[in-house]
Amino acid sequence: MAITSIMRWLGILGVVLALGGWVLSEIDPSRPGTVASLEGLGLLCLAMYFVGNWQRLKTFSTQRSTKLGFNSLLAIFLMIGILIIVNFLVIRHGGRWDLSETQRFSLAPQTFQVLGQLNQDVHVRVFAHERSPGFGAYRDLLDAYTHITPHLLVTFIDPEKEPQIAQEFNITKIDTAVFSSDVQTIQVSKPTEANLTSALIRVTKQEKKRIAFLEGHGERRVKNSESGGLSFLRERLESQGYEVDRGLLTEDAVILHNTTVLIIPGPREPIPQSQTALLKNFVETGGRVLFLIDPQTTTGLTSLFAQWGITLGPGIIVDPEDRVSQGSPTALLVRRFTNHGITQGFTSPILIPVSQSLSFDQTTALKWTFTSLTQSSEESWAETNFSQNTPTFEEGEDRKGPFTIAAAMEFTQGNKAAEPHPAIVIIGNSAFASNAYAKFPGNTDFLLNAISWLAQEEALISIAAKEKTFAPFIPNPTQEHMLLAVQVFSVPLLLLFLGMTIWRRRSQL
Repeated sequence: MAITSIMRWLGILGVVLALGGWVLSEIDPSRPGTVASLEGLGLLCLAMYFVGNWQRLKTFSTQRSTKLGFNSLLAIFLMIGILIIVNFLVIRHGGRWDLSETQRFSLAPQTFQVLGQLNQDVHVRVFAHERSPGFGAYRDLLDAYTHITPHLLVTFIDPEKEPQIAQEFNITKIDTAVFSSDVQTIQVSKPTEANLTSALIRVTKQEKKRIAFLEGHGERRVKNSESGGLSFLRERLESQGYEVDRGLLTEDAVILHNTTVLIIPGPREPIPQSQTALLKNFVETGGRVLFLIDPQTTTGLTSLFAQWGITLGPGIIVDPEDRVSQGSPTALLVRRFTNHGITQGFTSPILIPVSQSLSFDQTTALKWTFTSLTQSSEESWAETNFSQNTPTFEEGEDRKGPFTIAAAMEFTQGNKAAEPHPAIVIIGNSAFASNAYAKFPGNTDFLLNAISWLAQEEALISIAAKEKTFAPFIPNPTQEHMLLAVQVFSVPLLLLFLGMTIWRRRSQL
């Protein structure tokens, strides 16, 4: 009896020591020697228990109930093992599926490209806790990022529990992520894919590219937060990692120094010839410019455009096929895009309140390559007579479409691009870039795509936000008439016909 009691206590002690070693390894991994000692003693006690009870275990194992019970336990353990192996394979090699309507949990192709090209470690410290509003968004996005690249090292830090680390990184509010590399450190305050990917690009680059907005000729101002200003575009450019500046085109041309892209946002007054000469020299020596030119304005750029084979207007485009339904006949909802780096994979329509046409004469500018980016429909025309409230096409007086509304041009030498590589983008309107229209998804994406292409940073082409918002269907006039015919007339008439048919058959019974 004494030996049996000792064996029982040895078994209990072995289990306790084994469990104690496992718990200690989880609580304090810095003590591997103590953990090994506890596990070794536990294993020794269990071995002595099995040796001391060998005969009893042997007799017990030969019983029929034991065999049946053993088979049941074996089946259970086999099933558990299969589940463990399947879960391991799924975690390590499993795919991911996004079944949401807007694909809001899928990363953009630009993000895949950036993560695939990441060849250095980037530390991401997210200062948030589980109760903070942005914690879930940071966790989901960064989990998707780390699933693609091993170079992203993510750490979540609770600034309330570790205030010294938050103070070290100058954290002033919750839900802030800090991207750090050997080059620089960037802070992100909003957990969106566009912000995280832009920060990842910026933190791995030595310097920022400079975007300059021209002023002094009645242009839209980049710091103006009213409906006609460009403050929203400036914020989006800064979130994409650009340095945004503004200035005058004076004789010393300071605004052109170290400028990657110059933007001329809708001048209302003529630009002097001395300044257009500076623009021409800037472009032809490798500069890149985005022209936003409003119709029926005197900009002083006509002669400069003529040297590059470009003609603007005349008139304002009216498009009964691609326009805002029940809106102004000159308000275009552009849906037709050509194949270019700016418009690649572009599906969102662009809302342009008023626009003029662009045309190109290849014989005048042999060394320029002209690519139309957006076009009006074949039903459009260029209206020049606005004496009537409703514009109408007049044969022989108005020019028939389709027209080019936005275009990209590159300077070439023969069949090769010139070095340095000049390029310009011209759009026949500037209002669509203003605060009143820039928040329309297609407008923002198109503007950022154009600027990124000019800056030769295609990886920074806009990543459209995937919000849980209602996306309305905006029909053009033709679609509106079809919906009216189907919903108001066709469906009720069909129901009336079916009802009369059923009534007639029943009356004949």
